[in-house]
Amino acid sequence: MEVSVVLTFHLTQSSSCHHLIDDCKQYEDDSYIFRTSVLLTTPMTAQIPTTTRSYYFPTRGSYKNLVLQTTPLPALRSTNVLVKIHAVSLQYRDLIVASGQYRISRVQDNLVPCSDMAGEVIATGSDVTRWKVGDRVCANFSTDHLDGDVTAEILDTSLGGGQHGVLTEYKAFPDYCLVRIPEHLSYEEASTLPCAALTAYNALLGPKPVKAGDSVLILGTGGVSTFGLQLAVASGATVITTSSSDAKLAIAKKLGAAHTINYNTTPDWDKEVLRLTEGRGVDHILEVGGPGTLEKSIASVRYAGYIHIIGFVAQNPAALTSVIGPCIGKAITLRGILIGSVAQFESMNRLLRAHPEITRPVIDKVFKFEEAIEAYAYLESQKHVGKVVIQVESE
Repeated sequence: MEVSVVLTFHLTQSSSCHHLIDDCKQYEDDSYIFRTSVLLTTPMTAQIPTTTRSYYFPTRGSYKNLVLQTTPLPALRSTNVLVKIHAVSLQYRDLIVASGQYRISRVQDNLVPCSDMAGEVIATGSDVTRWKVGDRVCANFSTDHLDGDVTAEILDTSLGGGQHGVLTEYKAFPDYCLVRIPEHLSYEEASTLPCAALTAYNALLGPKPVKAGDSVLILGTGGVSTFGLQLAVASGATVITTSSSDAKLAIAKKLGAAHTINYNTTPDWDKEVLRLTEGRGVDHILEVGGPGTLEKSIASVRYAGYIHIIGFVAQNPAALTSVIGPCIGKAITLRGILIGSVAQFESMNRLLRAHPEITRPVIDKVFKFEEAIEAYAYLESQKHVGKVVIQVESE
């Protein structure tokens, strides 16, 4: 009888490869022959860096104040995960933070900006069991928003605001705030998920989810709006999209919009929405336009419909005064959206995996890490459809 015994040993990180040594020794003992193999393995981990290059704002007022610096990385805490950041995507919020006008949460001094990233785990703290070296991950927008309602304390953990952000080569995160990247997405694509995609998901598939047969009005073709269009289409809804550009509307059509409206050539776009819905109005509106569009959105939504407000409308109470009466008169629900939780992020990723092509992130342009200021300028120009991404590390 022959018995094979495999002995496995883990070598130190200084070893550079895997070795399989089969000494083929045989020991005859009556009818038994023992064959021993020694499998030597090493953790597939790069050497842990001691410094990182990061952008920061010595003073805010403009994104042009960004400065690239090299700083030491602190020792990794036992419950933290060190991530090599491959890609960062920009949000309109990043422009507001840079300008010094952001009021939703506190903002760190000498802030490292940006909230949305995708990267690779390169080291784990001694108490971390969920993640391993090589895992591809995103971090949630507010690191402490695990589930349920948002609070002021949770908002103070927002990346690129309440705490330093992700426009850096390496960053340590609490293990509980990370979410696994869907397998079919690149790092650049995955970097668009934490804010834009999750905001759209929370709006349209949160407490009152869009369902097959619903009608949805999407204002604009920016990051949140484009994801909203894709998620609504994946849910079986009929989507109407508005934009000032026929070229952008053509892209929206390719993404599944049933109807498109150029609000420059059709300034009374609310009447066009009513015409397209035979006077009923739409079930849901993804409202990103602010005070300039809210009254027309109220005219476009059905009785007892839902308007999901993204952005900074809620910071200007005067802008809402004129719409309170119509909202009550039509029993409309106005819901402010503040990104989402880790639990919602994981739920959204299940939908992305189920509909990989319909929901694939739309990236307009990718900039190099050294071109961060140019990336901000391009975002500010509003020429983009979908997302603007900064590649920190090539795949």
